[in-house]
Amino acid sequence: MLLKLTLPIGGLLLLLCLAAGPRPQTSAGTAQPAAQAKSANVPAYSKDGRLLFPSHYREWVFLSSGVDMSYLPKAQAAGHSVFDNVFVNPEAYQKFLQTGTWPDKTVLVLEGRMGMEKGSINQSGHFQGTQLMGFEVHVKDETRFPGKWAFFDFDNEVSGSLFPKEADCYSCHADHAAVDTTFVQFYPTLLPIAKQKQTLSESYVKEEAAGK
Repeated sequence: MLLKLTLPIGGLLLLLCLAAGPRPQTSAGTAQPAAQAKSANVPAYSKDGRLLFPSHYREWVFLSSGVDMSYLPKAQAAGHSVFDNVFVNPEAYQKFLQTGTWPDKTVLVLEGRMGMEKGSINQSGHFQGTQLMGFEVHVKDETRFPGKWAFFDFDNEVSGSLFPKEADCYSCHADHAAVDTTFVQFYPTLLPIAKQKQTLSESYVKEEAAGK
């Protein structure tokens, strides 16, 4: 989706496995039609194990947005800003509000959009453009994946490929994520709930204490 771990800009979530590049376009200049999953709000897969694109993700719960975030000490300029928007299926969101953690069949979508500076009456700062930079999805499917969670990269709006378990995103999320291998520390409305429910990971609590 957006940028890989070895590149400068990280995603909000999730997701350190992103692959930079503009979305595939049709001749009319719009994104390719999305495949319909069996259900709009739970993960569905093709026969060869690819994750079907959750085409209605923009009707889900918006968690947060970041701009030009980086998980690396020194970030190289990409020539433009990138916004990361994070959405989660509403059933998982409601469960998190109750428990402070994610249920099985949670689907987190990271959408990357080109950052813009000039447009209309804007005179300073950045806003999100219409160009999609890519998608990545973080799925909790306990019976399907040995580690419960898996990452999928999408270069189209049909289906995404599974990141191998050796990919850096898995270990990074395990080592640094606030709740259940997800970066809840970057979701301002959910972090207080995790603190209240006492579901913060031990590694995250130690990192926070060391940083103070």
